Amino acid sequence: MKSPEFDLALERAVRWVTSYFAHTRDFPVFSKSIPGSIKNAIPPALPETGEPLSALLDDFERLVVPGITHWNHPRFFAYFAITGSEPGVIAELLSAALNVNAMLWRTSPAATEIEEAALGWLRDALGLPRELFGVIYDTASVSGLHALAAARESLGLEIRNLGAAGRDLPRLRVYCTAETHSHIEKDAILLGIGRENVVKIPTDDAFQMAPRALASALAADRAAGYLPMCVAATVGTTSTTSIDPVRAIAAVCREHRVWLHVDAAYAGPAAIVPELRWVLDGCELADSIVVNPHKWLFVPIDLSVLYTRHEGLLRRAFSLIPAYLETPESDVRNYMDYGVQLGRRFRGLKLWFVLRAYGRSGIVERLRNHVAWTQELARRIREAGDFEILAPHPLSVVCFRHAARGLENEALDAHNQRIVDEVNRTGFAFFSTTRLNGRLALRMAIGNERTTEADVFETWDLILRTARQLAPA
Repeated sequence: MKSPEFDLALERAVRWVTSYFAHTRDFPVFSKSIPGSIKNAIPPALPETGEPLSALLDDFERLVVPGITHWNHPRFFAYFAITGSEPGVIAELLSAALNVNAMLWRTSPAATEIEEAALGWLRDALGLPRELFGVIYDTASVSGLHALAAARESLGLEIRNLGAAGRDLPRLRVYCTAETHSHIEKDAILLGIGRENVVKIPTDDAFQMAPRALASALAADRAAGYLPMCVAATVGTTSTTSIDPVRAIAAVCREHRVWLHVDAAYAGPAAIVPELRWVLDGCELADSIVVNPHKWLFVPIDLSVLYTRHEGLLRRAFSLIPAYLETPESDVRNYMDYGVQLGRRFRGLKLWFVLRAYGRSGIVERLRNHVAWTQELARRIREAGDFEILAPHPLSVVCFRHAARGLENEALDAHNQRIVDEVNRTGFAFFSTTRLNGRLALRMAIGNERTTEADVFETWDLILRTARQLAPA
């Protein structure tokens, strides 16, 4: 590719990104595309000859942008909001240009050592023990998979070498709750544990795991010949951001000699805020913990961090070094030894850039605002009179519904679904739903770095007006 063409295209792309960040709120949050419309606008066959970069950028603006649901939008309140922050985007550009495979230390020493340094900064900022080893994966689903594999390795069953099929082994068990993210169940499927061996422990009225019920389940399973492998607690569940009592759960796990894994993918970063440090109480006792900086720490997706106090077990579960990857260095860390992936992107660069660009105080200020706006939103919901809060809201997510007079059960669920659909259809804001105790709940999650207080309460005003307009007379 000739340099002038690349220069012009890169300059145009940079101008587009700069303009996009300056005017993100001008886009409809929710894409108005209909299924198949984008694919049908693309030629069915690969072009015979190469096309100019200007044509590619034209089609990016013509086809791609209208088909985007804008997660960067300051009024994106669905799922867990994420941010493509400026320092993170710059790091992604540089990482893409370098195009390194960070599998071995020698394949790019900077990639390994910056990952180590950035994970040390994050660990210390979260108040976690300094002896924890950290490694970057793409998502919490993959981080959890590796944590469960290390937990299985800790049992000494030689499954790594001998497998599980055709052997006289007890059935392994994993324990979580109905509020636990579904990736734990998927990870159990992948590891051959099976969905029937994922035990759902009851929760209390705040959707938190009940430690006594966990202890009873562990004891009953051992008596029945099962082998408990791992307990997965959550700090910030996906539906409600409920926080399991990790310290009490850790005591149960210690008594029953079971690996404790903590999914703090969303809520973990809150511990950087001094008055919110309590969210990770007891997590220093866990065998492994996941935090996702791509959720509430403004790092562009995807970047998930697994910390564990058992580096050797994690390495033993996955390390496999063929002759063509042998190296003479003995005092370095080769991250390919700690997971399924051999090829690894230089993800540590964007974490390092974001942490440096915002600093501790910048992160604290933004997270503190998100929590404060959420609490004020909850207050306004309660004061509206015809709405109800459906779950505790300790952080930056609130679950609620419109309690329209004269509607119950399925009819009330359908009414609230219409509210969500109508608001999302406007393009002004985007939020989502979940189910709590079988009831449909409206769910607003605040977490985008560009979100302002006005964005939150203008969206609430729209929800309020829409709910009352749609309510039966």
